[in-house]
Amino acid sequence: MSSVPFDQLDGHIWMDGQFVRWADAKIHVLTHGLHYASGVFEGERAYGGEIFKLTEHTERLHESARILGFTIPYSVAQIDDACRELLKMQGFRDAYVRPIAWRGSEQMGVSAQHNTIHCAIAIWQWPSYFDPAQKLKGIRLDMAEYRRPDPKTAPSRSKAAGLYMICTISKHAAEAKGYADALMLDWRGQVAEATGANVFFVKDGKIHTPKADCFLDGITRRTVIGLAKDRGLEVIERAIQPEELEGFEQCFLTGTAAEVTPVSEIGQYRFEVGEIAKTLMLDYNNAVQPKHAIAAE
Repeated sequence: MSSVPFDQLDGHIWMDGQFVRWADAKIHVLTHGLHYASGVFEGERAYGGEIFKLTEHTERLHESARILGFTIPYSVAQIDDACRELLKMQGFRDAYVRPIAWRGSEQMGVSAQHNTIHCAIAIWQWPSYFDPAQKLKGIRLDMAEYRRPDPKTAPSRSKAAGLYMICTISKHAAEAKGYADALMLDWRGQVAEATGANVFFVKDGKIHTPKADCFLDGITRRTVIGLAKDRGLEVIERAIQPEELEGFEQCFLTGTAAEVTPVSEIGQYRFEVGEIAKTLMLDYNNAVQPKHAIAAE
C-alpha cells in the first residue's frame, strides 16, 4: 500500500453521480454519517481489470442501506457502471474498491429523515491486507475484549459503519501487542469472526465455521465454502465454543481484503498452515482471476 496519506492520493472519486478530483471529494463536518454512523459501505477487489462479484456487492450495499432505513438514489446497475468506469479512469488492473453511502448534513440529531443520501466510490491500489511474508507462515491473532452484539441490539446483517467501531478498537489493541488481528466472540461467548474477516477451522479433514447469525455472512466466505464443497470437503456451519480451538488443526480467515489467509496462532492456541488452507488459498486465487485472463494463459 502507498505510504501517501489517503486524502492525498491522485486520481478521481465518483461522488453523487460525478467524477471529481480526489482532493475535492469532501463532505461537511456536520454530516449525519460522521456523527451518528448512518452510513453503509462495501469492500471489493479488482483482479486483472475486473471487479470480483461486483453486482453481488452492490446489491448488498443497497440491502445494508435498506436495513438502516434509507434508499440509495442510484440503482445497482448505475453503481456497477460507475465502479467499472472509475477503475478504468484510475488506470488500475488490480485494486481495492470502496463504495459508500451515507446521510448528509441537512438535519443534525438522531432523527434525520430529510437528509440527502449521498453515495461515493473510491478505488486505490492495496496489494495485501496482511504482511505477505507473515501471511505465508500464518498470521497471529489475539483474543478481542469486545464481542459481536446480539442481532436484537444492532443491525448485524448490514455492512454498516457503526458496527466496525469495536473492530477498530480490537485490532488496534492486538497490533499494540504484536499480533496481526484479533478473534472476536459473540454476545453468547461463542467464536464469531476476526475484526474484518470470517474465520474457518479444520479438524480431521472437515471444515468448521461459525454460523453467521450475528455477523456479516461475507461474500468471500460464501465463495470459499463453495470452493471447498467443489473439492468434496465437508463444511459444517455451527456454534463453536472457544475451548474447541485447542482441538482444531488448521485455521484461516476469509474476506475481500484478507482473501484467504492462514492463521498460525490465536492466543494460546497453535495451528499448522496445512494443505486444506493452502489449497483453498490457491483455489480462491484462481477463482478471482477474470475468465479471459485464464483463457489467455
